[in-house]
Amino acid sequence: MSELLSRRHLLQGSALLAGAALLAACGGGSGGQLQNPGAGAGHNDINPKPRDQIRDGGNLRWPIDYVPSNFNNNQFDGADIIGLNMLSAVLPSLFTGTADGGIGVNPDFLTSAVLTSSAPQIVTFAINPKATWSDGSPITWRDFEAQWKALNGTNPAFQIASKTGYEDIASVARGTDDRQVVVTFARIFAEWQGLFSPLYPISTNTDPGMFNSGWINKIPITAGPFALGSIDLTGKTVTLRRDPKWWGTPAKLDQIIFRVYERNALADGLANNEIDFYQIGSSVDLLRRAQSVPGASVRESPERPYNHITFNGAPGAVLADVRLRQAVAKGIDRLALARRLIGQIVPKVTTLDNHIYPYGSMYYRPNAGVVAFDQAAANRELDALGWVRPSPNAVRVKDGKPLQLRQVGDASNPIGDLIDRTVADQLGQIGVGTNPSRLDLRQKNDAIKSGDFDLIGFVWQTTASPFSASQSLYAQPRGNDVQQNYGRIYDPRISALFDQGIRELDDAKRADLGNQIDQLIWQEVHHLPLYPSTGAYAVRSTLANFGAPGFADIDYINAGFVK
Repeated sequence: MSELLSRRHLLQGSALLAGAALLAACGGGSGGQLQNPGAGAGHNDINPKPRDQIRDGGNLRWPIDYVPSNFNNNQFDGADIIGLNMLSAVLPSLFTGTADGGIGVNPDFLTSAVLTSSAPQIVTFAINPKATWSDGSPITWRDFEAQWKALNGTNPAFQIASKTGYEDIASVARGTDDRQVVVTFARIFAEWQGLFSPLYPISTNTDPGMFNSGWINKIPITAGPFALGSIDLTGKTVTLRRDPKWWGTPAKLDQIIFRVYERNALADGLANNEIDFYQIGSSVDLLRRAQSVPGASVRESPERPYNHITFNGAPGAVLADVRLRQAVAKGIDRLALARRLIGQIVPKVTTLDNHIYPYGSMYYRPNAGVVAFDQAAANRELDALGWVRPSPNAVRVKDGKPLQLRQVGDASNPIGDLIDRTVADQLGQIGVGTNPSRLDLRQKNDAIKSGDFDLIGFVWQTTASPFSASQSLYAQPRGNDVQQNYGRIYDPRISALFDQGIRELDDAKRADLGNQIDQLIWQEVHHLPLYPSTGAYAVRSTLANFGAPGFADIDYINAGFVK
């Protein structure tokens, strides 16, 4: 999932992805492996070339797992990384992420963005005077105002993915003209650069019905270097075309064609010149195939996505008791799992031990010790909770009820299935049973958001504003309004620290609070990160300014094929 937003993005069915790795030379690492993970931010591997060496035209053929159903990335059902990869080419992103993990103003949409007052906090945005929606209307302060009102949580009819940051705004007003936006905060919000991206027009942000449903299976309005060509649900294809109305530097590519591809067909698709790249992720086979495809290169860099297991701790759920979640977590050997999944890909395997900061980034700290793998401790704690084993190899029972967890997975994902089976085997060793449920992607997506699981794995991707992007994952559930807290596990101590950190303008002090929060998240066993992503992609060698973007956003304008 995508990407400077005020929240995280869900990448469904995606155990192909997983966190950070060293920059690799084209063709992959030595001995059939990638390089060592953990070099840190500051690297990406995109075959950088100046524009005059990129030919005009050509189609970038981009394989995807599924066609998103809702293209409103701010709506509860639309917070999806595949959708955001498309939307980032056709909608305004006010800031762009850089390879070193930083963030900068996007001059195509803003000529400036300045903190003009700190008490109260006021941010003044100057909109590029050429910026225009595809229906011909100018992008103005009213678009910002409408997005704030839709996302600030005051009207529950807007089914939002997150209200982080927007709930802290007191007003959005016109400045010296319609192109100047004055945002006044009721409370300090430190990572304000993560707001209003992607920006949606007032025409789709005013009415809740349009907000919730107006982007289902369509992109009704655009403002970017690309525009919508077509959405073919039968052919499972979304085509974006270069927009001749774009006011900025023209894109080099004619089209970007997103097409659903089965994962077991990716390597053949690249070899047969049907697609132009694919994510290697955790697949040894996809890496080895990439290293043998003529005209392909392996590109690799640190990145933000990570695989994890979400625990359902909602009231009444099997795992509602935090002590039970802790015992179960101690029975999962994440390092053994990582070695099994990517041991043949990276020479030095490690676990991911932070929920907020990506592995290799400046503020990453390992905080997972409270639930470190310890089978003996897991067995003792389960015994103490009254979950007993009738016989040495039996599933534990309490009050006549077996300790069986519904483990929801993706029927089409062999890597995810391997993770699930490994976890099930490990839990079986401590007497915790699992009932596997394999769903198609849409069914699994519904299960994630409805909480219809005990354990479920998918991918989270954070943003260049990682602290505020994480807040909605731990929001207090209020009925069906859970924001992105799909496991429905809530700790007021975490909320209090988030509230404190959101107001902290000093990056280092905010990161210290972030790591305090992370320690509490591990204690609560909200979700269990597994291992850093390999960050590896198989890419056609002639494709430039594209590949393994690392912590940077994708450059849709300069990506293309060398002359």
